[in-house]
Amino acid sequence: MSKTVVVGMSGGVDSSAAALILKRQGYNVIGLYMLNWEEQDARGACSAENDYADVQRVCSALDIPYYSVNFAKQYNERVFSYFLEEYRAGRTPNPDVLCNREIKFGPFRDYALSMGADFVATGHYCKIEHTGGRHRLLKAADAGKDQTYFLNQVRERQLENVLFPLADLPKSEVRKLAEEYGLSTAAKKDSTGICFIGERNFRKFLQNYLPAQSGKILTLDGEEVGTHIGLMYYTVGQRKGLDLGGRAGEEGRWFAVKKDLKNNILYVSHGDESPLYSKACKVSGLNWIGFDPAASFDCTAKFRYRQTEQSVKVNLKDGFAFVEFGTPQRAVTEGQYAVFYDSVACLGGGVIEEVYY
Repeated sequence: MSKTVVVGMSGGVDSSAAALILKRQGYNVIGLYMLNWEEQDARGACSAENDYADVQRVCSALDIPYYSVNFAKQYNERVFSYFLEEYRAGRTPNPDVLCNREIKFGPFRDYALSMGADFVATGHYCKIEHTGGRHRLLKAADAGKDQTYFLNQVRERQLENVLFPLADLPKSEVRKLAEEYGLSTAAKKDSTGICFIGERNFRKFLQNYLPAQSGKILTLDGEEVGTHIGLMYYTVGQRKGLDLGGRAGEEGRWFAVKKDLKNNILYVSHGDESPLYSKACKVSGLNWIGFDPAASFDCTAKFRYRQTEQSVKVNLKDGFAFVEFGTPQRAVTEGQYAVFYDSVACLGGGVIEEVYY
């Protein structure tokens, strides 16, 4: 008797291809769509309805059953409230990371297993290794699409009974596979924006939930050069959207380098990027995946998704990781994640609490 696998269907090409691959491998495949955000977009259209329609078309083409489940309450309580709290605190959160632990590999996984599934699968680009009761999260074959960064907070036990069918495929092959099978999502563009909320005018969206308070923009020397529209709209290293003109006779761009929440001041630098470079950071909320760390160890790390791995030394003390950079790092940002790696695996990660210059 074939094993049953429930696939998290998003209405995109990746989850569509994952379901197709598993069916070809002989699994009894069931599609399950998650509704996690109940609000129309700026155009008055409910993107969730469009995505679910794509799920229905794909599942019908694959001749597999499909269902939907509503986790909007859990998403609001476990992810979105944290998202707002972090912005309120002047930090820059990454809700996609929390989404995976608190929704996709939390309530979704539990619901799928309650349906009688032997396995749960998603369209993530990463590999998984189940050996000796341990579960390791390995890098995808396509380094450019590897998504282990976004899974760094998933608990090791949550990865039990999980499959990642796209582990060895580049994105081009995934689209080609979907196209060859005639799936309607083959050419659908990748989703962007906030996890499960989608593409929005970010500033307008955030204004619906948090009151913005304008304030001064100062250089590190204390010179006032402009007015910001609210600290929550800026992040360290940001170049666009500062609305500051150039200086007469000087070349270079303005950069956001620091936020003073207490005094509501945004600090900037013109041309000189050196204030953005830091030498270490303090990391909290540590989560290790198939890895038992020593008190001190060397590895590599990423401090944002689109970054090559950087050599670091990690020292663990009092529940925190103190991470020393092999070379100074640009725009390491509080609220984002430090994610640790060895040559083949994501070891885990945590939230950047403090940056040392």
